[in-house]
Amino acid sequence: MSGSETGPGSQNESKSTYPKRRRTVQQVLQVPDTSSQAEESGDDNDDVSSVTSTEDCSDSPNVMRKRPRGKPRKCKLQFRCTNFLKEDHGQPIFGIQFNYNTKEGYPINFATVGGNRVTIYECLKEGKLKVVQAYIDADTQENFYTCAWTYEDVSGQALLAVAGSRGIIRIISPTTMQNIKHFVGHGNSVNELKFHPRDPNMLLSVGKDHSLRLWNIKTDFCVAILGGVDGHRDEVLSADFNIDGSRVMSCGMDHSLKLWNMNEMITNAMTLSYNYDVSKIKKTFPTVRNHFPDFSTRDIHRNYVDCVRWFGDFVLSKSCENCIICWKAGSLDQDLDTIKHTNTEVSIIHRFDYKDCDIWYMRFSLDYWQKILALGNQVGRLYVWDLDCNDPTQTRCTTLVHPKCYSAIRQTHISRDGNILIAVCDDATLWRWDKFK
Repeated sequence: MSGSETGPGSQNESKSTYPKRRRTVQQVLQVPDTSSQAEESGDDNDDVSSVTSTEDCSDSPNVMRKRPRGKPRKCKLQFRCTNFLKEDHGQPIFGIQFNYNTKEGYPINFATVGGNRVTIYECLKEGKLKVVQAYIDADTQENFYTCAWTYEDVSGQALLAVAGSRGIIRIISPTTMQNIKHFVGHGNSVNELKFHPRDPNMLLSVGKDHSLRLWNIKTDFCVAILGGVDGHRDEVLSADFNIDGSRVMSCGMDHSLKLWNMNEMITNAMTLSYNYDVSKIKKTFPTVRNHFPDFSTRDIHRNYVDCVRWFGDFVLSKSCENCIICWKAGSLDQDLDTIKHTNTEVSIIHRFDYKDCDIWYMRFSLDYWQKILALGNQVGRLYVWDLDCNDPTQTRCTTLVHPKCYSAIRQTHISRDGNILIAVCDDATLWRWDKFK
């Protein structure tokens, strides 16, 4: 995102207000796909299908790339554009998230955020998309950047958290069609939200105030604040829990990546947040403040780091350098539990290279099973990597192109079963790609 574009960090704070809610008339939006085409990359090793092209867009350090003899390994990921539509607000759509908490056989829903609008869709058969609900914030200057799904731990009903330029985290209940709660703490824009993988009430937020905050959305307490003396020195852009929620990796404008362990002090505070009674104790909740990450590095990237995801014990991160880097803190054989804050060693494992993506706040995604990696660039192309292989040098990339998609793709997300890929763009369009064999 260039300095002149509307995006994180560019909106002024204004008075807090609750959002107006609006339920749209349910409708089915479908555009028949007759113009998806293959993109020729010019590489002799490319495997080209009728819809996509596959190329070796990745690289590993210290590995000499040679043209394989015989027929190259063909990428088994093939997608077809089945639908696209444009939201009527005309603003960039910065965030998209599928709801992974629904049971098999239930409707496949996802949410998008852009401008002061939150829209929930249902994926139907034959590439159709149905608008289920839409919410408009009362403040026209609000610009939502991120959203995350969770569920109410007693009833199991879906909940959606959204946040953006005004720094207000809103919890929306699609069942009751209401904004049921809001949290204020960062004081400025919130750039990403993530729920704990094992506790649906624990919400992690990162913001322009250089900090990460952990909230209990059931009891309304701020459990912990990560940042301070050795924390991020500029805006935090992204963060992610590992698979069991015991660690958080964060990144930001200071070019750094920081590892935060959910130590005993934080886990005790999480437990306490369920039982703490302010009316009896007569004191505010004792929020834990951690100024010191357990590991920090600036050796991976040389620019803003705008997206980070755990990949087992490895980390995937990207900057404005046309590559996603897979790396590990410490040496390859070192257990993460033994890493000390004084350790500066990193092991770069692999590079996933691509083209035309040198603006910031362009976020990639992994599917639920961590077998597919997807990223869009600033000219409307999608890069999809098949991670289901033992040797990273054998990773193949599929490039998805459509002649009508030429705007920057801000974020992608993949359905839980891995069969539907949605991309959202700066021109308020969203694109549905369905996998086929």
